[in-house]
Amino acid sequence: MSRKGEFGEPVVLDVDGFDVRVSSPERVYFSARGETKLDLVRYYLAVGPGIVGALRERPCMLHRFPDGASGKKVHQKRLPRGAPPWVETVRLHFPRWGLHADELCVTRLADVIWAAQMSTVEYHPWNSRRADTEKPDEWRIDIDPMPKASYAAVRRTAHVVHEILDELGAVGWPKTSGGAGMHVYVRIAPDHGFADVRRAALAFAREVERRLPQEVTTAWWRKDRSPSDIFVDYNQNARDHTIASAYSVRGVQTGRVSTPIRWDEVDDASPEDFTIATVPTRFAALGDLHAGIDDSVFDITPLLEWAERDEHGGAETPPEPDEDSTRP
Repeated sequence: MSRKGEFGEPVVLDVDGFDVRVSSPERVYFSARGETKLDLVRYYLAVGPGIVGALRERPCMLHRFPDGASGKKVHQKRLPRGAPPWVETVRLHFPRWGLHADELCVTRLADVIWAAQMSTVEYHPWNSRRADTEKPDEWRIDIDPMPKASYAAVRRTAHVVHEILDELGAVGWPKTSGGAGMHVYVRIAPDHGFADVRRAALAFAREVERRLPQEVTTAWWRKDRSPSDIFVDYNQNARDHTIASAYSVRGVQTGRVSTPIRWDEVDDASPEDFTIATVPTRFAALGDLHAGIDDSVFDITPLLEWAERDEHGGAETPPEPDEDSTRP
């Protein structure tokens, strides 16, 4: 049992007029450089407009690390107990469990900082918003390398993704995943349910596979993928499937961050370049590289036409994934 004050006395921060009390501020969260819980909080303060823009009005699952990144990860759908009255939520229903959960719904930076005080390192938002949680407004292209795939292959795949998006007239917003892969987000009109958005995402992934057949796969079953494959994971568009948001820290010892990049940075930027120590300076210089995403809305109808073409051509329709296995 830790002694009172072992990790420092609490710090009270004024976050845009809201008081947030940070307990155990000196607890080490990222051992690679000895960065603490307070360092994590200061990181989120530094990228405030970016993280709030990525999470705003979205149901958000929290990945909490009460003992730091080296400890156990807690997947939390329900808002943690003890939330101040100004923290907002959105109610979601989970048919698999016959339950509902009131998840964090970020509307201001103080919400993010309070969640960080509650040991949240990673923020995993839905790709829909509170106004209609069943109609996604974000299509997520997850370039997910298998264990032996190179980052050079990730980059090549990203360039093909960019090429196809340009042909479609869609604007893609790339970011590092904070792990071994890359994500590209596209703002879409919230006119379709999760099944159609996933179907459109699969059609797009198949086109990427056609253009990079030696490196990219859309195989549903992991056993059907090569260890060196790049899986374009369309399942991240299914209901209750989430990935770390832009500017979310990842729960690894180096404090990596899932960071927006420009398309002209794809060939030079590496995941390890972006950490809680480096991203604040970058953010101060460049601002939020995803700030304009809401201004470029894409209609997925052409992708649904591709999906229909593929299905008529005999392409198998993979089964719908279950809800996230984390019980609400």
